[in-house]
Amino acid sequence: MGRFKGTTTAPPIEVFLQNTKCVEDPTPNKVNLTVGAYRTEEGQPWVLPVVKSAEQQIAHDETLNHEYLPITGLKAFSNKAKEILLGASSPAIKEGRVGGCQGLGGTGSLYVGLAYLREQIGCSIAYVSDPTWGNHISICKRLGYEVRKYRYWDQKSRSIDFDGFTQDLLPKNESEKGKTVVLLHAIAHNPTGMDPSHDQWRKIADIVEEQKIFPFFDIAYQGFATGDLDGDAWAPRYFINERGMESFIAQSFSKNFGLYNERVGHLCYVVDDAAEIEPMDSHVKSIVRQTYSNPPNHGGRVVATVLNNPSLFAEWKQNVSTMADRIKLMRQQLHQKLTALGTPGNWDHVVRQNGMFSFTGLNKDQVKYIEQEHHIYMLSSGRINMCGLNMKNIDLVAKAINDAVTKIQ
Repeated sequence: MGRFKGTTTAPPIEVFLQNTKCVEDPTPNKVNLTVGAYRTEEGQPWVLPVVKSAEQQIAHDETLNHEYLPITGLKAFSNKAKEILLGASSPAIKEGRVGGCQGLGGTGSLYVGLAYLREQIGCSIAYVSDPTWGNHISICKRLGYEVRKYRYWDQKSRSIDFDGFTQDLLPKNESEKGKTVVLLHAIAHNPTGMDPSHDQWRKIADIVEEQKIFPFFDIAYQGFATGDLDGDAWAPRYFINERGMESFIAQSFSKNFGLYNERVGHLCYVVDDAAEIEPMDSHVKSIVRQTYSNPPNHGGRVVATVLNNPSLFAEWKQNVSTMADRIKLMRQQLHQKLTALGTPGNWDHVVRQNGMFSFTGLNKDQVKYIEQEHHIYMLSSGRINMCGLNMKNIDLVAKAINDAVTKIQ
């Protein structure tokens, strides 16, 4: 008997399953609101003009080769990734208290950071929002964490359940202090698109500090959420620059550079004492070496080229603003059309949310109905990718939502 006889099939990954179903649907007016990737008004992927410029510059650099990068990646990339995250004037950067490692996208950066906290400082409990991006839970479980959820989305008010959020962060007993990490979405919460206010972030910081919980930010949408690089980094900057808190931050450049398949990410770690960075680097290198050895070059080189060139950096910020503005427009249009149709319920949350995703508030039966009757594909949670909307399909989507909400409770 073969060793693998009886292997069961793992559950499908919903977002990719729904995307495949949409791609294979022969209906001409189908709408794909599934995978979190930017789309133009024409419904096409967008290679940022600044990325093309950087790639042309790289292609003509005869000094480049295909040798291994250092285990922690390109320094020119890492140094600038820290700066756009924390600000060039960050006290932590000036004092040498910030380390960094190029990662395989935000996902790989989360994995390396969570592995470090598990192995080196004994974190064994991970708090994640309810709901959250599915990989948060999967990665934590893979690394042996006990996963606990803190309340986040209030379906009735279609906003943050902040009282539940803060209550759930309190440890069950004193022995858990110092062993707990909390994953925090820095901006454009996935999947709800609803972010804490500045005052709420201050209260979260108070609890995290008082309860000795280690904050780990996931920032996948800096600049992409609102068009403002500095504003989108407010939460980690407050924790680190204003409160002086030790933190890990996983950065992704998939969305704000459109480099999805290049897997460009960065793990940033901030500590109290600059003397700790070198030994921390050694353990980070060990984790990287044992998982993927060292990072790929091209995507990191593109980002480094742009961030280190003032002209290209200015062009990139304009590209990011273009994407953010189109998403805001789609939010406004969807809200207006649902309101004009008299769609039951209050839809103000659509314009109060940030970034790529909207947690519509649709239930599973309504989502299923919309898929079957209108060939509009989304996640069963009701999460939609706002970038999948455009002026050609937004009326179809609004009418489908109105139809489902009117007929199915």
